[in-house]
Amino acid sequence: MRTYFLRFLAVCAAWLFAAAASAQQDFSKVEIQTEKLADTVYMMTGSGGNLGVSVGEDAVFVIDDQFAPLTPKIQAAIAKLSSKPVKFVLNTHWHFDHTGGNENLGKGGAIIVAHENVRKRLSTEGFIQFLGMKTKPEPEIALPVVTFTRDISFRLNGDELMVTHAPRAHTDGDSIVRFGKSNVVHMGDTFFNKLYPFIDTSSGGTVAGVLAAADGVLKTADDGTKIIPGHGPLASKADLKAYRDMLAAISGNIRGQIKAGKTLAQVIASKPTAKYDEVWGKGFLAPEKFVEMLYGNLKK
Repeated sequence: MRTYFLRFLAVCAAWLFAAAASAQQDFSKVEIQTEKLADTVYMMTGSGGNLGVSVGEDAVFVIDDQFAPLTPKIQAAIAKLSSKPVKFVLNTHWHFDHTGGNENLGKGGAIIVAHENVRKRLSTEGFIQFLGMKTKPEPEIALPVVTFTRDISFRLNGDELMVTHAPRAHTDGDSIVRFGKSNVVHMGDTFFNKLYPFIDTSSGGTVAGVLAAADGVLKTADDGTKIIPGHGPLASKADLKAYRDMLAAISGNIRGQIKAGKTLAQVIASKPTAKYDEVWGKGFLAPEKFVEMLYGNLKK
């Protein structure tokens, strides 16, 4: 019981730090790491969601932008790759650890692009129920100026970037970005690599939608495909398959127990994640909280 309590406190603390990032976290210690994935495509990590960056003769295209205080560091990392300013920012969904830099980059002239539900959620007061967290409306300059409902494509830097909506997955506004020539995919938070994923039920997220998103990428990926997850290290098709199978197995177990009338306490006590905890259970969602989240999502 003591271990569960301490892990629960750790989870809560992690999300509270994220919610008030500029005041709670020392961003001066964050370093932006850059990894080259193809001739014009890079992955960047720091604090918050993983970034995808396309640079070339046409423009600098950025996928997600982490937290506002990190914008100068992200721009400095990009400047090592290109002298051009950021022209496009694609938000994979609305959560603050992926959109915090929108205002800064928007003021710098970047065109922000996202699914229409991202603009709707960023422009109004939000509430992430599982975390008990309220969010404030973003200023106009931080909102997407180009929105789409199903898909959109960009032909830039000698590549075709195909952006596809993943319905009711991590949220109701998720996008997956495929770099056709470079064989790179950015999945946003529809994929947490080596971490139990957070599915935001109050923002329209569902287990079924996350599984469908994974299945869609698995159908088109090959063994050479490089997959950028929303969180966690760079992944392969095999990594995504392991993630998909883990989520399907655990959610199937919990769904069966719900149908059998089991309470949340009973489901947690059955330890449906036990065989997966060593690999997946060391992130910001402890196994018990992951089970609680899935129970609430599936029961709804």
